[in-house]
Amino acid sequence: MIELSVEGTQSPSPRTAAGAAPVELSMQQAINRALRRLLSEDPATLVFGEDVGRLGGVFRVTDGLQRDFGEKRVFDTPIAESGIIGLAVGLAMNGYRPIPEIQFDGFAYPAVDQIVNQMARMNYRSRGAAPMPITLRLPSFGGIQAPEHHGESLEALFAHVPGLKVVAPSDPADAYRTLLQAVRCDDPVIYMEPKARYWDRRPVVLPEPADGPDGAEAADGFDPIGTSRVVRPGRHATLVAWGAMVHRCLQVAELAAEDGVELEVLDLRWLKPIDADGLAASVARTTRAVVVHEAPLTAGLGAEVSALITERAFRDLAAPVQRVTGFDVPYPAGPLEPQYLPTIDRILLAVQRTLEF
Repeated sequence: MIELSVEGTQSPSPRTAAGAAPVELSMQQAINRALRRLLSEDPATLVFGEDVGRLGGVFRVTDGLQRDFGEKRVFDTPIAESGIIGLAVGLAMNGYRPIPEIQFDGFAYPAVDQIVNQMARMNYRSRGAAPMPITLRLPSFGGIQAPEHHGESLEALFAHVPGLKVVAPSDPADAYRTLLQAVRCDDPVIYMEPKARYWDRRPVVLPEPADGPDGAEAADGFDPIGTSRVVRPGRHATLVAWGAMVHRCLQVAELAAEDGVELEVLDLRWLKPIDADGLAASVARTTRAVVVHEAPLTAGLGAEVSALITERAFRDLAAPVQRVTGFDVPYPAGPLEPQYLPTIDRILLAVQRTLEF
């Protein structure tokens, strides 16, 4: 049995593009920069939601956008989440590229009818005549000890809905890249921003703006939509995570390294489509996998990830896939949240279990 200690941290290494000088930004600032670029590229792009205009959003992600782009392109809405998404659907049907924001993930439930029955289905229902280039920005997950309904992990709900894409970036650089990809995409995207990482500062490469949205993604050199990324290579086991849990897994990997255990950390980032090939390739290298997420265990997205690993990499597996998740209880508020979220100790124990096979 390999003994694992429980102290120490590791931060992800930034990726930089050749010839581009990185700028140190928080995730909040990186998303703001991406929104500015998108608004500048395409006059049909609109940003709206509760308090996103004059206030600049609860987390100040949209700070200054209304001042710089005007009240017709960045504007506040009533406190009516279903109405916000219904407005976005109507705008998309009329040639706009809406970027609505729902203030907190727990507030998204009243909008599920519009998201599932209109936003996700309209393109299919119209046989492609009504594309839905909507990117729903959703401050997501826990880690800030907010009141009830202000912290949720809804990725499995949205990933289950045909017609939606789902993405959860883990650091400022990836938040910038994936938001550009999401908005330029003609499909509806649920863009889940990990609230606990809004103030995480890292170097971000800001490519020069292209001439309009067409072809800009290729010019920027981004990975294709639906691509995972290895943020730390390893050989004894793979930790699979997304959002804020990527940072938690990097902390675990650093601790395990002190005892000679080399853990690979795979940032799934696109939760639909899932990079099944990337999962299989990582597990083929390490022969073991631990999936970490904040949502409850039962029917969480970790179950889908575990099934894909088993289907694609069964012959490579040396042990059953382990899951470390939230508990099967409502997402707790305030001081109980640290007991709910996957901890370093719980992840280390799962690593130890998989190494014992």
